[in-house]
Amino acid sequence: MQEKRQSKAEKHAATRAALLATARALFAEKGYAATGTEEVVAQAAVTRGALYYHFADKQALFAAVVEQVAQEVLSAIERAAARAKSPVDGLVRGTQAFMDACLEPAARQIYLTDAPSVLGWQHWREIDARYGMGSLRQGIDAALAELPRGQRLSAEALTYLLSGAMNEAALWLAEAKDEAVARKAADTALKRILELLFTPES
Repeated sequence: MQEKRQSKAEKHAATRAALLATARALFAEKGYAATGTEEVVAQAAVTRGALYYHFADKQALFAAVVEQVAQEVLSAIERAAARAKSPVDGLVRGTQAFMDACLEPAARQIYLTDAPSVLGWQHWREIDARYGMGSLRQGIDAALAELPRGQRLSAEALTYLLSGAMNEAALWLAEAKDEAVARKAADTALKRILELLFTPES
């Protein structure tokens, strides 16, 4: 009995993984609106019943894909920040890693373009808060701790302001005619902003 239960659980896990991988590829290539559940189940080689066993509807499937992308973006940020020499350097490296991750076509289409409109602003913000904003807040708290108490700005305000700036910068870069030039300008500006915000006043 135990072996059958494990085999069934493994089958469910494999089916869910196939649905997520197939849906992610289609959402990235075609966008949410142009992707149908019929195409997802056909390419994943599963039944419609299997799709609805794991996900209530197309939007729930998309939400799971968004969560997956958000986790990968967070992992990229954390790997970059782990190499930092200081809290401010960690923020700089983290913002650069965020840009890199969001310039990947799948992340750009799924996370930045479709997610806010498909899931609704509130739901998307909740996902963003669990992943990107949570990591950003930790970095900001660490950088603020290096400043004299009287020079510390609001960590909450900085988190929302910088998160919004980075999301908009990623969208701008995705549409830039010369991405390399725009990226260099964005990196330079963000680095300068972070250094000014978190360098002690003399």
